[in-house]
Amino acid sequence: MKLLLIVAILLATAQLQAATTANQINCQAKDLGTVDQLICSDKELLKQDQQLAEVYQQALSKAAYEKPAVLKAEQRGWVKGKAECWKEEDKKGCASTLYIQRIAELQARYELMQASKKLLLSCDNNPANEISLRYYPTSPATLIADYGDQVSLMYQQADRSYLGRNEKLSEQNGVFTLQWGYQAPLQSCRAKQPPL
Repeated sequence: MKLLLIVAILLATAQLQAATTANQINCQAKDLGTVDQLICSDKELLKQDQQLAEVYQQALSKAAYEKPAVLKAEQRGWVKGKAECWKEEDKKGCASTLYIQRIAELQARYELMQASKKLLLSCDNNPANEISLRYYPTSPATLIADYGDQVSLMYQQADRSYLGRNEKLSEQNGVFTLQWGYQAPLQSCRAKQPPL
């Protein structure tokens, strides 16, 4: 019985290591692209690649019963996007930024970190026009906004605003300004008070 347990643990460990290393760049491969060659020759980028592989594995474990196929497809898309850094003048900066953002995205989307703050906003003096915010202490800081049936991951900017793909949220003196969608009108929002 003990032997079976030991074999099962060894197999599980081997599978986990294989899954983790499968998401890392194989620097021994002969057909490395330009960006992967750069990553393999740079200690900082190689460290970011290893960190992403670990965070990805954690996200994959959390997504096991929810949406592993979606996560895997998104990761393949991210890898293709990273390969496009060869077109950039600052290839290292491009790759590093993509690593930083992807790590923060996975940590927030799969709640690998606990939300540091949650808010419910009411916009344009309409109680039915609400947006839910969950802030995460990732690096860079992120938030996930739920607005109707849409969700946006936003990254904190230097001016302390948050920027998503086509969304922007800023706050000044308790008033939030929200732009949801490309060239959408600005909305003025305030945090709703929790019921007593």
